[in-house]
Amino acid sequence: MLNITYRFGTGKDLDLLAQWNHQLIQDEGHRNSLSLSQLRDRMKAWLQGEYKAVIFESDQIPIAYALYREGPDEIYLRHLFVNRGNRRKGIGHRCVDILRLKLWPTYKRLTVESLVKNGAVSQFWHSAGFTDYSLTLEIMPEIMNIQGSNVDAILKNHS
Repeated sequence: MLNITYRFGTGKDLDLLAQWNHQLIQDEGHRNSLSLSQLRDRMKAWLQGEYKAVIFESDQIPIAYALYREGPDEIYLRHLFVNRGNRRKGIGHRCVDILRLKLWPTYKRLTVESLVKNGAVSQFWHSAGFTDYSLTLEIMPEIMNIQGSNVDAILKNHS
C-alpha cells in the first residue's frame, strides 16, 4: 500500500495542475476546450482567489490533486484527479479520506459534480459516500436549430 502524504499547491505547481486538469477534462469527456496555457491561467486565478489545491504524493512524487473552495456552510470539491498510472489502487478513496479527516471540518456539507455520462466516476463518488442531489438537463444549441423546419407548424402540432 502506498504511503500518501499531502501538501497545499502553490504557484510552483501550476504547470502540473494545468496538465492534470487537461487530462481530467479528456478523461471525463468534458466539452471544455481551453488550451494548457488557458488552463494554467485559470488555475492561477482560482488559487489566487477562493480555491485551494491539495497535491497528494507518494515518496515525494505527485500522484493526485484536489481543488476545492470552502464556504461558510459547504465545501465544493471542483476537481479530484489521480494520475493515469495510479488509478484503480484505492488512491482516490484515500485522498477523499485525507480531505475529510484531516483538512475539512466535519460540520460542513460536501458537494461535487459529476458528468452523467461518466458512470464510472459517479460510481466512485457513490462509493466514497456521496449521494445524488440534483441533475442538470440541457438542450444544446445545435439541436434547437432544426434546419428547413416550419417553427409555426411544429408549435401548432405540440399545442
